[in-house]
Amino acid sequence: MGPAGTGKSTYCATMMTHCQNIGRSVHLMNLDPAAEKFEYKPSIDIRDLITLEDVMEELRYGPNGGLIYCLEFLLNNMDWLEEELGEYDDDYLIIDCPGQIELYTHFPIMRRICDCLQRMHFRICGVYLLESQFIEDNSKFFAGVLSAMSAMISLEIPHINVLSKMDLLGKVKRRELERYFDPDPSLLTDKANSSMNPKFHELNKKIVQLIDDYNMVSFMPLNITDENSITMILSHVDDSLQFEEDQEPKEPKDIEYDDEL
Repeated sequence: MGPAGTGKSTYCATMMTHCQNIGRSVHLMNLDPAAEKFEYKPSIDIRDLITLEDVMEELRYGPNGGLIYCLEFLLNNMDWLEEELGEYDDDYLIIDCPGQIELYTHFPIMRRICDCLQRMHFRICGVYLLESQFIEDNSKFFAGVLSAMSAMISLEIPHINVLSKMDLLGKVKRRELERYFDPDPSLLTDKANSSMNPKFHELNKKIVQLIDDYNMVSFMPLNITDENSITMILSHVDDSLQFEEDQEPKEPKDIEYDDEL
């Protein structure tokens, strides 16, 4: 999840490829009724139930209102989702979510969907993406952190923050962003105050104090061209889900030998 344009679909495709390469049974689930194309065909797709295009055409809604209507329609038809999920109750699902940030911060829609999934005995981890190119200075970092924190508090599920598109940055820029991975509160305050009007200094102090008090907002870098970066993020997601603890030994596949040697 995360704002539009942060690379959510690219993240999903990257993780799908990685999971398949390591032999994990994985499926893509699409919750974006406005999505147009995917690198991997979704095994479960909200567009089979309702599409944003149909809602806008028939009900004359705008894009944002139509999207909210679609997800509320899904909530009123959770039996459809439960039936779709029944085929994958032992598999690893990667859920591609819409990019409208208000779904995670202003409306309880995604929270209710998470609650429904948990009642179906699915374990959930939220991965919140922020575009690394957006984090150019402290003020933008503050905005990104507060949106991530708002989603984390609203959903109340295990949560990981990711800085996406690190592969599009040069080495110097990547090094500059390292200070935001697990930021020092005092350095954030000093840096912000050095470039802002003094009337905002007390506000900066309070924002940094809020970030520090929660002590849960840190970021992991995602470079889709670096296998170690992908593996590290997947490992943190697995730990949040306690994925490995529930895995049972599987019987090895029978090896077929040729009759003739």
